[in-house]
Parts: sequence; C-alpha cells; structure tokens
Amino acid sequence: MSKPTIGFIGLGLMGGNMVENLQKRGFQVNVMDLNKDAVAKVIARGNASEVASGKELAEKSDIVMLALTTSKVVEMVVYGDEGILSGIKEGSVLIDFGTSIPASTRKIGADLAAKGAGMIDAPLGRTPAHAKDGLLNIMAAGDIDTFNKVKAVLDEQGENVFHLGALGAGHTTKLINNFMGMTTVAAMSQAFAVAKLAGVDGQQLFDIMSAGPSNSPFMQFCKFYAVDSEEKLGFSIANANKDLGYFNEMVKDLGSESLIAQGTSTNLQAAVDAGLGQNDVPVIFDYFLKLEE
Repeated sequence: MSKPTIGFIGLGLMGGNMVENLQKRGFQVNVMDLNKDAVAKVIARGNASEVASGKELAEKSDIVMLALTTSKVVEMVVYGDEGILSGIKEGSVLIDFGTSIPASTRKIGADLAAKGAGMIDAPLGRTPAHAKDGLLNIMAAGDIDTFNKVKAVLDEQGENVFHLGALGAGHTTKLINNFMGMTTVAAMSQAFAVAKLAGVDGQQLFDIMSAGPSNSPFMQFCKFYAVDSEEKLGFSIANANKDLGYFNEMVKDLGSESLIAQGTSTNLQAAVDAGLGQNDVPVIFDYFLKLEE
C-alpha cells in the first residue's frame, strides 16, 4: 500500500526533525514555513515540495500536520485567506502536534467535519532528538475511526502513541501535564534559591531531597542549573508561561479556577518580564534569587 502524502506546516526544532524522520521513512512531504532556510533543508533531502498556502498544502496532501506555537497561529493557518479549511479534501485528516487550547481544537474539528475531514489533536512528549528518530510520546485524541486511519503514520513518529478519547483530550492532558511539571520546576527552583539566600549548600540540599520522595527528573534539571549552572531541560520559560496561560483558560472554561496555576503563571510571567523568557525553565532560579519583598 502506498504511503499517504503528508503536508507539514511548522519547521521549528521539533517540526523540522519530525519531517526529516518522515522523509527517511519514505513519505512524500509538502511543506510550508516562514523560515526559508528550514524549507530549503527539507527540499534538499528530496521527496518534498514547498507550497505557497495552507489551501494548496491541504489540496495536495492526504494528512495535514501542524507543529505551531500557539492556538492563535493554528487558527490563522486554518481559517485565514487561502487557509487549510478552504482546501481540505473530504476524507483527509488534520493533526495538530502543538499545545493548543482544547476549546479551539474542538471548534476547528467541527468545522473540518462539516467538510468531511477529520482531526486529531496529538501533542508531544520528549525532545527534538527523539523526533528525528521517530521516538516521541504522542498524546492523541479524536474520533477512534479517524485515529485508526492515521495510527500507522503516528507509529512512524512515536515510540509510544496513546489514544486518550474524544477530540481535545490530548491537548487537555498535555496542559495538565505541563501545569504539574512547570509548577514543580518553579517550586524546586525557588527551594534552591531560598537555600542559597539562607546559606545552605545547594548540593547538600539536593542530596537530602533526592534521597526521599521528592526526587524526580525535574529535581535533577533544577539541580543542574541551580548547582551546576547547566541548562538541560530544553523547554523555555516563555513556552511554559504560554502553556500555564492556556491551562488557566481551560480551567476557567470548565467553570473552575486554579490558584496554584495562577501563582506559577505569575512567577513565569515575571521571569519573562525580567528578560529570561528564552532561557530554560530552571533558570527561573535567577529570578527567585533577586526577588525582594
């Protein structure tokens, strides 16, 4: 059976490596990105074409994949003039690999369904290095028949592919995951900052905390920066801040609130305002060190 043609928008670190993996596995790809150097790299590997619009990409592809930064950008690409929605083919599928607001995802899914196309939200775990080797964790959600239709392709991109239920459940799960993770990193980073301000040795604090139930990979990442001055997590404060904002919006849509998430978001935003947005999340340690009453 011939492989489906893939249309891919968003050739950043993660998306670019995902496309390289697809090319290595024999998929024909159509790509679009504002970064022409990234597009040129894809074209140079062969079996690839650049398209001028979302509409053209959708018309020429069986599966459309997005690895974009925000829900706002996703909606622009879908609904804009010459957007994906205007060119999507009946029977094709749109997969959003980014971290988006679930309510937006469900709206897009309904509009695609009206044109006979399906949608899967499939946010990602692991790193760009895993993307290049097809070893991502993929949190997919959507109609089970649509999921089964694209699962073979997802299996080429992920070592672990989960189906989490109805459309939007993937983005919901990713936002919950990032709320827990980034709140943990912020709390641990402040713990190291308070220790330093109090004259407690950071390595000793780590040795004590890591000998108990607080030990985790996140604690390791926080220690790498607070004690060893190394950035190893690979996730920026700006991205964490965006995701916590989405989490708070999602909770509000559910008729509830999270004071914990609001506190994490306040600290992340303050770190962004202090010029640390492009740094690894554990670098919020520097913000906490300088925080005064």
